[in-house]
Amino acid sequence: MLARLLSPGAWPSRCAICQRWPAQTICPACAARFAPSQARCETCALPVAPGVARCGACLAAPPPLERCLVAAAYQWPWSGLIARLKFQQDVGLAGPLAALLRQAPGVAEALAQADWVLPMPLARQRLAERGYNPALLLARALAPERCQGAWLLRVRDTPPQRGLSRAERLRNVRGAFALAPGRAGALQGRRVVLIDDVMTTGATLNEAACTLREAAAPAHVTALALARTEARTEVPD
Repeated sequence: MLARLLSPGAWPSRCAICQRWPAQTICPACAARFAPSQARCETCALPVAPGVARCGACLAAPPPLERCLVAAAYQWPWSGLIARLKFQQDVGLAGPLAALLRQAPGVAEALAQADWVLPMPLARQRLAERGYNPALLLARALAPERCQGAWLLRVRDTPPQRGLSRAERLRNVRGAFALAPGRAGALQGRRVVLIDDVMTTGATLNEAACTLREAAAPAHVTALALARTEARTEVPD
């Protein structure tokens, strides 16, 4: 009963985007308007022409992710709501934003098929400063029974990715992750979903996927993110 009362949409509120009352925190009209269904590359989530499964870059150099799905482009209003979740302690947005992600094409199916759901970890210093991991909040809202927040570890605190080229971002996150001791057996041959808030070039998610593949050989790795940048956009870490 308590879980139902605390679920997104259980109580009337004001839409965080259009400000209509009463409404869900993200009303259906705003979700449809600002997060429309869009053809995207199935492995890097960049926009592609309708009917195209993979972009040219992913065909030339396949990433370690079998699938990569996002809810929307990283622009207003999602950039502002994600900033509130990440930097302004507005943790109540985790549920509504997770619901938005779940509604994106392919996401509910990926979650239903997943054996384990792993949030992207924060570096220890950043976690201490912030007090919580937004990706973990999203993962718990999306799949509480299969969420494992301590299995994928951030073992190296990397400099901020802002202002770096794709090649620099790749070098920056190399060796940044590790699998927690004793967890390889639980992931071997399983379907794993990685959860993040924002995807920029994909360097961080791809490095995490590589780490899992080398340490545990999962059968399938999918990445889910709230938003994806589609140009040279600076995203706060």
